[in-house]
Amino acid sequence: MRIFYFLFSSLYQREAKRMCRLCGEFIELHSKILDLGCGSGIIGREFQKYFKSELLGVDIKKNLIKDIPFQLASGEYLPFKEKSFDVVLLNFVLHHTKDPEQVLREAKRVGKKIIIFEDLPKGWLGRLFCLIHGESFAIFFQKTRNYGNFKSEREWENIFEKLKLEVIYKKRVANFPIRKELFVLRT
Repeated sequence: MRIFYFLFSSLYQREAKRMCRLCGEFIELHSKILDLGCGSGIIGREFQKYFKSELLGVDIKKNLIKDIPFQLASGEYLPFKEKSFDVVLLNFVLHHTKDPEQVLREAKRVGKKIIIFEDLPKGWLGRLFCLIHGESFAIFFQKTRNYGNFKSEREWENIFEKLKLEVIYKKRVANFPIRKELFVLRT
């Protein structure tokens, strides 16, 4: 997995900068940020620099190629006190979890605000892309049969409502080959 991140690190870096700009009005400088499902640490590191923040990356495996503070943990049971973080960042992570609702419950418990970037299976090409992405990630990276929990915008909004998470902003951030959405939630 680390080889994959090294090969595509410049692409991830460029996208991370764009993601920071998209979140600019929702994250204050010097915030305490939890990058939940941090993967390589590329995106979290960019958020740390851009917002001059205190960052902690969490994931179920250590696949970092960037030097960020890190802790092994499952998103379903986070070892942090309530409201420990100003922002919980979920960058294209929820569709890789077995129980995205439980991950969101934990994010709500430990954070004051949740920022989510998520792939949406819209249209036949989007559904195909999500299927291929989910299966390949599960097989090659997670070594599981969890092929993804891709949901529509409405399905995510229903989950947010059920968990009493207030959507304070949403924006389509890409549309091809797959629709990508930014959700900003207040806990």
